[in-house]
Amino acid sequence: MGQKELQIVLVEPEGPLNVGSIARAMKNFGFHQLILVNPKCDPGSDDALKMAVHAKDVLKNARVLSSLQEALEGCPRAVATTARERIGKITLQTPEKALPWLLEIEQPGALIFGPEDRGLSNKELQMAQTWMKIPTDPAYPTLNLAQSVALCCFEMFRLFPAIHASHSETNEATLDAVESYLEHLSSLLLEIGYLYPHTQSSRMAKFRQLLHRMHPSPEELALLRGVVRQVEWALQKTGDSELKK
Repeated sequence: MGQKELQIVLVEPEGPLNVGSIARAMKNFGFHQLILVNPKCDPGSDDALKMAVHAKDVLKNARVLSSLQEALEGCPRAVATTARERIGKITLQTPEKALPWLLEIEQPGALIFGPEDRGLSNKELQMAQTWMKIPTDPAYPTLNLAQSVALCCFEMFRLFPAIHASHSETNEATLDAVESYLEHLSSLLLEIGYLYPHTQSSRMAKFRQLLHRMHPSPEELALLRGVVRQVEWALQKTGDSELKK
């Protein structure tokens, strides 16, 4: 995987100055694929273009999408960033651990950043397999969005030569395929009464974490989906039989 193939994903960025600065930092370190999910600012504004300097091409070629799930289509791996210390029982990884994992395969992955004012929501974080926090001085722990992206791009630029020598292809199912399966599974589990509306979110989060740890292949995910379809068929057949009585 060339560095330019890694996707930098900004969820609902609000500041055109930040977006322009991020485009410049990306190009400084050899990254070119920028995705903006439901941006709250105009990436083509004068402020954004002014801050991008010689990286205006990164802004002009940025993909603007409506959802994070759409942004992760085709990505087998994703790292989500957060400023929190812990999320539940999960200890967040450092850039030194999370970013090499993202770079070590041929297929392009995604590095996800949240809005300036709130960061990524729990639902957005759960769409990535790995969660990362950039260590800072506890006296002033908050990093600007553009600073966070620049630090990560530099770290990946530094790590890339050594990782590139040992690149391997992966047979992991893409994250959008995993999300599609989980939506299908959730619908079935609600139908049979295993899930209830008030427990659906927390229970499905556990299924999502399990699948992310497994890194299922497309064939394994197809097997799991086949089970769901067969159960749906059996339920339909049983329902039809009851109607005929």
